[in-house]
Amino acid sequence: MKIKLICLSAILFCLSGFKSPETFDQFTDEFVKGYTALKIPQLELSYVTMLKQIKPADEIQKQIAFFESIKSEQKQFNLKDLNAAQKQDYELIAYETGMNLQRLSLEKQWTANKPAEISDRGLATIPNGKAWYAYFLKNWLSADVTPDEIYQFGLAEVKRVQGHIEAIQKQSGLSEDAFYKHLNDKEFFISNPKDVQQYFEHTKAIVYDNLHNDFNEHPIPPLKIEEGTNQAMAQAPGYYDDNVFYYNQFNKPYNKRQVDWLFIHEAVPGHHYKSCINAAVKQSKVQQLFYYLGLEEGWGAYCEELGKDLGVYKTPYDELGKWEWDLVRSVRVPMDIGLNYYGWTDEQALAFWKKNIKNQDDIALREIARVKRWPAQCITYKYGAGQIMQWRQTIQKREGAKFNIRDFHDRILNLGSLPVFMVRERVLAED
Repeated sequence: MKIKLICLSAILFCLSGFKSPETFDQFTDEFVKGYTALKIPQLELSYVTMLKQIKPADEIQKQIAFFESIKSEQKQFNLKDLNAAQKQDYELIAYETGMNLQRLSLEKQWTANKPAEISDRGLATIPNGKAWYAYFLKNWLSADVTPDEIYQFGLAEVKRVQGHIEAIQKQSGLSEDAFYKHLNDKEFFISNPKDVQQYFEHTKAIVYDNLHNDFNEHPIPPLKIEEGTNQAMAQAPGYYDDNVFYYNQFNKPYNKRQVDWLFIHEAVPGHHYKSCINAAVKQSKVQQLFYYLGLEEGWGAYCEELGKDLGVYKTPYDELGKWEWDLVRSVRVPMDIGLNYYGWTDEQALAFWKKNIKNQDDIALREIARVKRWPAQCITYKYGAGQIMQWRQTIQKREGAKFNIRDFHDRILNLGSLPVFMVRERVLAED
């Protein structure tokens, strides 16, 4: 048996072109060189695009040979003999090797039974759809999770967020029907684009003045605020790109309740803040190969929880805006898994939406189409935020009065982009 394994290993080395390294640094250099040469596509939002990028059988086999060789060679190195930077590379290589071999197994099955046309009606409608969804879920969250456990997590989040909304409704003194009717009153909407701009500039000034409450000082490039003109992004209330926060109005009244949480999420201390700090983090050649999305949207969603510390959410209705959108995110979690993994129909998904969300039927069909088109992506918001909050609670309990929220945030921000399990290990490690 040992002889057969040695022969197989030799064959894999020949197929992959991978040279047997003598040191760990040589091993990482060969991994970077070999991985780069394979030109593996980055994770796409659209599963249809991903499936169309699958390479021919001989190319798949070449990739399998490379990653099997990596898996075999990595065994010769002992983690105890490596320094901190090398250990990080070791974990990244092991994680990427496992994920790529899972992908390649699915791709081999796909090429053997490739349909004449790829259905765009959700993963539940393609061959081996459940297995593909399980892979996409792990890839998007950059964590070892299952659809069933994330489905239950989503249901729990729906109830939690509904509780916050119900508390604000009771605080208003209005009946449920009167409360939701009130939310559509003209007083909550801004029509003039110049006024919308001023609202966001005002929130920006307040957040910047209070940032020190929760964050240590970091050099952050100036942020611009502009009205969005990209029709492809029109479905979102706003977005961030290259030091600019864009709010989307498109000649429609803008909901005031979106201003505070949206700025925090997309700009500071959300995407603009984190991406600028991440860009300054020194990364190894291995880390530079990859970008992990499991915490990116989750970080923005987590930061929304800090609104009061940052000086915004001055009224219950300002805070309600955060919970209204958080409920959409929460409902999307079970809905995503239902449509793509459990085989829900659009009608079942719409019924689930209407059962759990009031006052937002106008975007239901859009969100159903989104989760079918981009499976698992929308779960990153809730999952990432939930993970960060768990870590915070664990460290608060461990450190008690010594807990410093600014240092806790730095533990995450100073790591750069890593899979969730690696961030967890480093954030929770005792100094």
